[in-house]
Amino acid sequence: MAPIGFRILPFSPQPPAKTIATLRKIATAHLSDNMNRLHAIGPDLWPCHSGGRMVGTALTVKVGPGDNLMVHKAIDIVRPGDVIVVDAGGICTQAIIGEIMSAIAERHGAAGMVIDGAIRDADALAISSFPVYARGVTHRGPYKNGPGEINVPVVIGDAVINPGDIIIGDDDGLLALPQAMANETIALAQAQAKKEAAMLKTIRSKSKLDRRWVDETLRAKGCVIPPKMRS
Repeated sequence: MAPIGFRILPFSPQPPAKTIATLRKIATAHLSDNMNRLHAIGPDLWPCHSGGRMVGTALTVKVGPGDNLMVHKAIDIVRPGDVIVVDAGGICTQAIIGEIMSAIAERHGAAGMVIDGAIRDADALAISSFPVYARGVTHRGPYKNGPGEINVPVVIGDAVINPGDIIIGDDDGLLALPQAMANETIALAQAQAKKEAAMLKTIRSKSKLDRRWVDETLRAKGCVIPPKMRS
């Protein structure tokens, strides 16, 4: 049995390709709203690449501060469609990945990388279409000593992520969607997107907007609205 701190656990199943394809068309905001805003990974990780959506299955990695030994192993075993999700403790004193490691991950079919820590080669990653999200940037390189574990629960930003969760990222940020919640969340998010599209169509037309709900909500909270300021 491998010692604690140097474990590589079995992969979790990947979701159906249809689920991934559908999620590529849904904004993270719509998904997040219909998960009651409980599964956001948090605002401190930002897209380091040139833009574009990321959807894939979490291949989780937990590493010691400033160390990327197990991240190298994760890149070697990543399945096409996996997102390599690295819990580096939010520490940004050493870069966990850079251009070379992201290029290898892309070559092996990874759908992207999420680093709760720092990256380097920021200029190269910024013009790449391969999705990389991280907390910070530094030129200082990592150690390669361990410890580290693969396919264990990790904490990224504000969220606990389990192996096999679906990781979705766009310009608004990241969220983790447990596979068991995928079908329900997709249906709700699609309904919200349809409703908002209709709202925008009305806003951009010459139709009168019904904004009475704002005053009604304020009055219910005890706000007194001067007559000339009523909707």
